[in-house]
Amino acid sequence: MFDPNQQFRDAIQAAGLMPPDVIEADGKLRRFASNGKRGDVAGWYLLFGDGIPAGCFGDWRTGFTQTWRADVGRALTPAEEQAHRDKAQAMRREREADEERRKAEAQTRAATIWKVASPAPDDHAYLTRKGIKAHGVRLHKGALLIPMRADGVIHSLQFIGEGGDKRFLSGGRVAGCYFSIGDSKGAAALCIAEGFATGATIHEATGYPVAVAFNAGNLLAVAKAMREKFPDLPLILCADDDRHTPGNPGLTKATEAARAVGGLLVIPEFVGVTA
Repeated sequence: MFDPNQQFRDAIQAAGLMPPDVIEADGKLRRFASNGKRGDVAGWYLLFGDGIPAGCFGDWRTGFTQTWRADVGRALTPAEEQAHRDKAQAMRREREADEERRKAEAQTRAATIWKVASPAPDDHAYLTRKGIKAHGVRLHKGALLIPMRADGVIHSLQFIGEGGDKRFLSGGRVAGCYFSIGDSKGAAALCIAEGFATGATIHEATGYPVAVAFNAGNLLAVAKAMREKFPDLPLILCADDDRHTPGNPGLTKATEAARAVGGLLVIPEFVGVTA
């Protein structure tokens, strides 16, 4: 018997997510616990049950998204194809609207948390282990609090625990956001690095200001933002050399960003270390 809801559920499960207990095919975006843990709402789905059932689903935590259309065992008519395209557009609009709502909510939470947080001491366990200073980050429930800014506004936060575990504020914007270390006024160059510890180490070793991009996928957006903000300042992309990761994302993304903004590329040298 044709059961589109079960097909949709199977597709969610095949993607590695835990599907919700109940699926509503009403065209509204709904959230669920994609990892099965109570209180988690990173999973989301949207399903239209009329005509040829179609929907989409994903995970806000990882950025994963996938579209779906029911298998009715035959080719669709031109009218059905058009109806599907209309549904796809409606799903995109709903998804984008929900994402903007999540980002706005996260921005408000980030500002509140940052305001009441206390300055982080240089002897915090993570900073001590990395051999770096706090550089203006704050402390929240024992974790370092790194503000993620764009256009002078804190959009989200990164939390780093004493043991080095990292997480971002749920729903917060990441693309184009960065954390500044040091003063760019009169600087000979500006460095762009992935992580806070790497950025702090570079600044303390060179004296150059640093923009922390938080992950390899955000290097290009941050590099473009820095180029727009400092059109005449030399930019240095400091790559994480992920030699043992397929595709070496750290080096690949840093190279792409350096080329896009006419910047220099710096790669770490592993002295006495074999691959």
